[in-house]
Amino acid sequence: MSETGSIKFTCDRVAVEPSRFAGFDELNKYRRKLLRLGTIGIDRNGVGFGNLSIRNGATSRFYITGSGTGRLLELTPADCARVVAYHFARNWLQCEGVTVASSESLTHAAVYESDPTTGAVIHCHDMKLWMALLHKVPTTPEKVEYGTPEMAYTVRGLFDNTDVLKKRIFVMAGHEGGVVVFGRDLRSAFAQLTKERKN
Repeated sequence: MSETGSIKFTCDRVAVEPSRFAGFDELNKYRRKLLRLGTIGIDRNGVGFGNLSIRNGATSRFYITGSGTGRLLELTPADCARVVAYHFARNWLQCEGVTVASSESLTHAAVYESDPTTGAVIHCHDMKLWMALLHKVPTTPEKVEYGTPEMAYTVRGLFDNTDVLKKRIFVMAGHEGGVVVFGRDLRSAFAQLTKERKN
């Protein structure tokens, strides 16, 4: 079975009745676009890949698509989780909802923590783009696995030591096809992705 989508952190989930949150319709809109591009979805083994998140107000909290939701054509609020706390060193995350937050939640948290102007993050898979950008834009080392504290620390390091804030995109050398884009909202993050795909 593919390791894509497997949860590597300890997750304390608070079961609360999901409600429609600000930005939910926008999240679904851009998720549909990504599904059409084939940059999120399910792999040959039936395992979901790719995730989106939006910041929850001016805090480091955020809403993110749930683990294993890549197979769904349309999301409901129940398919998203609200990340309310995390700790990289402890490899721990707390979320609210009826689903477990995406396996890439710590990576999203690292982006939000590193840049207060970022309001949305997209993690997608695009082999052609990944191969074209590998080591040409900020790139995480091959030995760093997705969904781990090491990845979160590495992403924070990209913000400290590279021009990732200007480029608004990075690739994961150790996560084949893994590309992350971010922006002030989902529209700008998606625009960055489509711009890179056209180059």
